[in-house]
Amino acid sequence: MTTTESLQDKYGKAHRCFGCGPANPQGLQIKSRVEGEVVVADWTPQRHHEAFEGTLSGGICGTLLDCHSNWTAAWHLMRTKGLDAPPSTVTAEFHVKLLAPTPTDGPLRLTAKVVESSSNRAVVESTIEAKGKVTATCRGVFVAVPPGHPAYHRW
Repeated sequence: MTTTESLQDKYGKAHRCFGCGPANPQGLQIKSRVEGEVVVADWTPQRHHEAFEGTLSGGICGTLLDCHSNWTAAWHLMRTKGLDAPPSTVTAEFHVKLLAPTPTDGPLRLTAKVVESSSNRAVVESTIEAKGKVTATCRGVFVAVPPGHPAYHRW
């Protein structure tokens, strides 16, 4: 399966998350798309995302990986359960490794894939790549939340 419309635009137009919410004009506006078994996003940093001259803030790296991975988990759980829309998922844990400075002078490629899953959770591994080099990695656990949770039906 491959999509041209982002998961966020298709399923979460009213979502206000700083990293991935289409309804947050001051957010990062991540647009995750499905390419086979991998979810990808292309994102271009701006100067106000820098930690120092020419280098992306580590916090922004973490936000990119967290949100992109969360949507990967939601898409995976939707697909494996045969649902029409992704379940609301939240981050249970994530571990980011900053391998090299992430430059801000061009687009970044985010990739993510599910490496383990059960009925209501998925473990996702993701990367940030700049100019053909992986600069950050992440491994996270994302869980579908039940009714009554503050994030339920957030998309």
